This record gives sequence, structure tokens and C-alpha cells, in this order.
Amino acid sequence: MEDTQINIFKPFGPPIAKVKIPKKILDELNNYIDQIIIDKEKSKNLDWGKKLIGDVTQEFKLEKNFATEIGWVDFLARCSAQYVGAITSKKVKKFGLLESWVVRQFENEYNPVHFHNGHISGAGFLKLPKSFGNFKQKDEKKEKPYHGGTLNLVHGQRSFLSQSIFTIIPEVGDFYFFPHYLMHTVYPFKGTSEERRSISFNAMIDLEIFNVI
Repeated sequence: MEDTQINIFKPFGPPIAKVKIPKKILDELNNYIDQIIIDKEKSKNLDWGKKLIGDVTQEFKLEKNFATEIGWVDFLARCSAQYVGAITSKKVKKFGLLESWVVRQFENEYNPVHFHNGHISGAGFLKLPKSFGNFKQKDEKKEKPYHGGTLNLVHGQRSFLSQSIFTIIPEVGDFYFFPHYLMHTVYPFKGTSEERRSISFNAMIDLEIFNVI
């Protein structure tokens, strides 16, 4: 299988990678999630909301067998290897998925600033509202960015020639890879009953690559 096209950029300290989730995997994930939502017993068994920090409608783990069958685990492994290899010039030989989970977020819900476990993490978008809303108070002279529903990566502090927040405007199919320790948050949105559906993961790679000291 050919490598996925990957775009690596460095808005501050840690480099970030952006890829597109293959449409076949995207569709299979959404179909699977729609079935989980209907199946109350399975939703309860897979529920992971109590272990996560978000104040959202639903968070549940993907079943590892399903994630493997549809190629999700392979996709994450290949992209992680490309990401790390492009930055370190080292070949990743080990990839151990710890967990992958879905976040179903609706109006006025949010995910506070947090970080993940493992070595490499990521987050992407499966389904989005047509609009996240707008400011209550508008500045007619200057258009300012609205942060409702955006994914914000946070590192360090604002200083000369260095930003501390990188704001990502969600698009269906976009997926971002970053080091597990990178702080991030999702702000609440408003004005819609539609779902913001995202997917995340944590994984381990070769210790000799991860351990830099």
C-alpha cells in the first residue's frame, strides 16, 4: 500500500502532521458509529466518557477488531511512521495502538485543555455541523476569527516570533498527528442541533526513538 500524502508543519515547538482519512475508512467509521448509537447495550459497554475529561454527549472506544478490519489501525501506523520518519530520519518498527475513541459533541458542549497518554496521539473529524455559530458582539470594521467548534493546539507561551496556540478549523476527513504531551482543547459551539463527530487515538512506538535522553 502506498504512503498517505502527509503535510508536516511546525507552528511552534512540536511539529504537527496533517493527512486525509481515506473515504472508504471514513464511511465505515461513520456507519459503525451510527449503529453503536442505536445499540444502547453496546453504547454502554463501549462507553469511555467516565475516563475522559470532556463535557460532551457521548464518548466511546472503537473495538480493536473492527478498527483493524477496516484498516484504521494500519492507517494510523503508516502515517505515524511517515510523521516520525520525516522529522527524525528514523524508521519506526513498532506501533502499538493503546486506544482509539469517538467524541460526539453537540451545542454548548466542550473539551477542556488536556493531553493524552502514550507516545503519539491524533485527532480528526468525521462529521460536522453546517455552522458552528458566530459572535454575539460583532465588529463591523474588523472580522475576527470565531473559535466555536475549533480544535486548538497549545504549547509554551506567546513570545516574540513564536505563537503558543494553533487553531484548526475542522474539515471532514482531516486528521492531525501530534506528540502525546501537546495540550489541546475544543471550544463549545452554538446555533445548531447538528453533531460535531471526531475521532482520536493514543499509541506507542519504538522506545529507542521516543526516548530522546
